[in-house]
Amino acid sequence: MKIEIDKYAGFCFGVTKAIQTAEDLSKDAQNIFCLGQIVHNAKEEDRLQKLGMITIKHSNIKDLSNKKMLIRAHGEPPATYKLAKSNNVEIIDATCPVVLNLQKKIKEKFLENPDNQIVIFGKKGHAEVNGLVGQTNGKALVISNIEEADNIDINKPVFLFSQTTSDYQEYCKIETYLKEKSISAYENIDNITVFQTICPSVKNRIPRLRDFCKNNELILFVSDHNSSNGNMLFKVCKDSNPDSYFVTSPNELQKKWFKNKFSIGISGATSTPLWLMEQIKKKVNTLI
Repeated sequence: MKIEIDKYAGFCFGVTKAIQTAEDLSKDAQNIFCLGQIVHNAKEEDRLQKLGMITIKHSNIKDLSNKKMLIRAHGEPPATYKLAKSNNVEIIDATCPVVLNLQKKIKEKFLENPDNQIVIFGKKGHAEVNGLVGQTNGKALVISNIEEADNIDINKPVFLFSQTTSDYQEYCKIETYLKEKSISAYENIDNITVFQTICPSVKNRIPRLRDFCKNNELILFVSDHNSSNGNMLFKVCKDSNPDSYFVTSPNELQKKWFKNKFSIGISGATSTPLWLMEQIKKKVNTLI
């Protein structure tokens, strides 16, 4: 029996940086307050809370005078920084560099001309997307699928961006759809500008994950259900290997899954800690 953990699975650079920052600050005498769930994995969040990290909401910022507040890898809109400053809250910024660069690009396009039609492909209400929309004073249009691309007015200049963890293939479909629509209407694509803003580590994971799934008889994909990256990558698993199971903890494993299976692959989202995948592997060994 071969049980293999995907070497490309687990925390991306941005999440690793935020987790390390939280761990370092938790060693201080004072607690560190994290604005929102630091990573979309409840078990990792619970581990950090035991070290002293406290998860808060935006409504709590006014009560944190003279305290330290961590901004997670997803980033925040300008309004959050302004609110923290007005309440004398010290910000420890762990926003992912890839997200920071995307925020900067969107803000630049907005400042060039506030009437520019800025479109963001991503999950509505997601923390990163909220931070991106905030760069446009709330004017950006968020679309979550190709059907919603019909809401885009191609009569005006369109600047298309993507959440850093979005589905690259779906993003390409939206790009193609808009350009074809523009060619049909105007015989050119002068009004359509597309920025490639999906994180390279996320984009490159998809072909690697497909290979990993095809090289194993059964796949255990470890993630939380509220991880958009996790849900997207699990779909890749299912498409590549029908014998793929979405699990959040070792307790969900079922012995019958492993009958007559001789190679088991364990993978996870960019928000999945390695220690949790190792726990899954250990549990599998007790069931086979």
